[in-house]
Amino acid sequence: MNLVFRSARLLGGSLHQTVADVWVKNGRIEQIGPSLQVEAGREVRSPNLCLSAGWCDLRTHLPDPGHESREELSTLHRAAAAGGFADVLVLPNSQPVRQTKASIGFARQPLAGSPVRLLAAAALTLDAAGKDFTDMLDLHQAGAVAFTDGEQPSWDADLLLKSLQYLAQVDALVIQRPEEPTLARHGQMHEGLVSNQLGLRGIPAMAEELMLQRDLRLLAYAAATFSLRPRLHFSLLSTEAGVGLVRKAQKEGLNVTADTAAHYLAFTDEDLSGFDALLKVSPPFRTRADVNALRQGLADGTLQAVVSDHCPLDEEAKNLEFDLAEPGISSLETTFATANTYGNLPLETLIERLTTGPRAVLNLASVSIETGQTALLTAFDPDAIVIPDPKSWQSKGRNNPFFGKNLKGKVLGVIRGHEAWLADA
Repeated sequence: MNLVFRSARLLGGSLHQTVADVWVKNGRIEQIGPSLQVEAGREVRSPNLCLSAGWCDLRTHLPDPGHESREELSTLHRAAAAGGFADVLVLPNSQPVRQTKASIGFARQPLAGSPVRLLAAAALTLDAAGKDFTDMLDLHQAGAVAFTDGEQPSWDADLLLKSLQYLAQVDALVIQRPEEPTLARHGQMHEGLVSNQLGLRGIPAMAEELMLQRDLRLLAYAAATFSLRPRLHFSLLSTEAGVGLVRKAQKEGLNVTADTAAHYLAFTDEDLSGFDALLKVSPPFRTRADVNALRQGLADGTLQAVVSDHCPLDEEAKNLEFDLAEPGISSLETTFATANTYGNLPLETLIERLTTGPRAVLNLASVSIETGQTALLTAFDPDAIVIPDPKSWQSKGRNNPFFGKNLKGKVLGVIRGHEAWLADA
């Protein structure tokens, strides 16, 4: 590989906001400087070309094995690259659930020619059912970087407490989906005025808040009682009160982090008035006040990451009446553009929530853009208009509400060492 990025604005690291050419040769950053006189096999140009460390996603569904019709390992690699992601954490909710060394190895296997690295989260409980522990230490040694029941909240308080205590001994991360399951049972959308008008059963914001309050108490108890430093991450915050609870806990010194998905910045419960099943997600889209709180949480660092919550579904699962359709959006390829269009965040803040923030959550090494470093880069133009098109879609899941709509922000390439994906290559 021998390519040069021309007049790229560098975001992050010691060269932050520098505009320069960046020459990548044989997997390394060979030279950085103005108007480099080099011979490269390819030049990448764009009116507002930007380069950052390769993006990292903390929440992607990989239904392979079990539901290969929705997504396979190979198509997930392609979708992640097209979305600008170099590192992607996959949830354990396949069939069978990822709870063995072999299944962790399957998810982590590299794909020839792909610059994407898949990271595996192992199930916290057997079959993600919330009743019995998995062999967490063995799974940690096999390469699992986090433990979670993924799509399901860890509802058993005693089990979650013991998991926090146990995994703190090896500095392993617990990821929780904060939702009290009995309050959310059979819910279709956010509980409020709109759900009453539409006649759909609602999921109250309290379902998120109660679980957060409980789990933060458990985290504080584990930390104080055993002089440990357990790590707890809340995935997919959706409420104003939830952001406030996490912010307060962080100020009190608890080792807690959180994220939200890009599409929660774009829609509210009012957008469901047309009963569009493409907008059915879990947790549900909530109110304008909640959206504003999520944006503020990302801006001030309460939320460390913007995630994709990529959930590819087949036609049979999504093209149904709203109350029968499964929740989820096939979103890896539009995550950046969605957050860039609707997040109301400064670009450098958004890039931090796609790079340094999620890497810190996972305790991954930081990435720098400096001469001599192995290349781990995402190239993009934040001002370019893109119109997602199912004809050029890389994921098997076509359940995306942005097809045919204008979004701002185009991914131009992902480079990891000798492997690269380049747009229109």
